Amino acid sequence: MKICIYGAGAIGGYLGVQLARAGADVSLVARGAHLAAMRESGLKLLIDGEERVVRPRCTDNPTELGPQDYVIVCLKAHSITGVIEAMQPLLGPRTRIVTAVNGIPYWYFFRHGGRHEGSTLESIDPGGRQWRELGPQRAIGCIVYPATEIEAPGVIRHVYGNRFPIGEPSGDITPDVERLSALFVEAGMQAPVLDRIRDEIWLKLWGNVCLNPISALTYATLDVICADPATRALSKAIMLETQAIAEVFGVKFRVDVERRIEGARKVGAHKTSMLQDLERGRPMEIDPLVTVVQEMGRLTEIPTPALDTVLALVAQRAKIAGLYGAIVRPAETKTPVFA
Repeated sequence: MKICIYGAGAIGGYLGVQLARAGADVSLVARGAHLAAMRESGLKLLIDGEERVVRPRCTDNPTELGPQDYVIVCLKAHSITGVIEAMQPLLGPRTRIVTAVNGIPYWYFFRHGGRHEGSTLESIDPGGRQWRELGPQRAIGCIVYPATEIEAPGVIRHVYGNRFPIGEPSGDITPDVERLSALFVEAGMQAPVLDRIRDEIWLKLWGNVCLNPISALTYATLDVICADPATRALSKAIMLETQAIAEVFGVKFRVDVERRIEGARKVGAHKTSMLQDLERGRPMEIDPLVTVVQEMGRLTEIPTPALDTVLALVAQRAKIAGLYGAIVRPAETKTPVFA
């Protein structure tokens, strides 16, 4: 089975090591010092008190790899549009694209049903390029729950978790998702096949939409945000707005707001990905985690005053710092980005 990990950073590197050890024909697309280190010394994973080293093909030029069975996209969501052309050599007639990214994926309204069937979202897929050039019919949804980090170039440290729920946009249990799930299990990970993958996408996004921007504004960790009465109340307000939007699109939440917030609090003194990006001077995932929910709120005509305020503040902070990881600027959207 030929698998390309496109974006072999912390999560992509973890997947690369585990899948290669399970016997998959793995290739990694990366860049910079990380790529150079992997070429020289292989890719090392620090996990469960041991070191696991593999030597897969590593490149910054996908034309060297040819068509794949699966392309697992582990990029920041705002980076995908910029690599659409580079990905084309990896895509054969039966290639599946596994979207292991945060937030709402480009294929969201494929096989969705209802009046928004076939729609694209400007905040995550400006001009519908991903939809047209990658193709929603190739997509397999994937939610990333593990925490990993790049300890040094070519070295990945696993922090916790091994769960990657996957599913077809249609909800069908196909041979493609069953094969991928079986490989993940063989590699020591969990990849349950879900018939309602969008529910799981929103469950993770439910926390990200509020906790990520609030953390970037306050520099607080999850335990502090969820314990402080003011930031907890603000988080709850944004989550209730988000829930109202998602339910219009048929999403069912398997836990309530208080339980979701408590789950985040119990993670402890963890810095969200947005706060980590801010501290490291990297573009923040504002559009795929926050702006997209606002855009979907406009589609449903549901007001989002709490989300609008936090989005305006975090976007301004990011722009001042030169870290707005947007793939579309407010003036280019079909609907207003700020209330």
